[in-house]
Amino acid sequence: MSDFLTGIAFFLIIEGLVYALAPSVLKRMAELLPQIPENQLRLSGLFAVALGVLMVWFLRSA
Repeated sequence: MSDFLTGIAFFLIIEGLVYALAPSVLKRMAELLPQIPENQLRLSGLFAVALGVLMVWFLRSA
């Protein structure tokens, strides 16, 4: 459970840094988001999930 909460904490830190350091970039990205095809968004999300799972797997097995 502590690993899960650590992961959530890191997520919040990274998200907070994006909002704090580059809010204008984030706003522009949000404006462009509706223009990206749904299939491309879905594929990007699946790729990110797979990459995250592989990273955790490799880190845990090392």
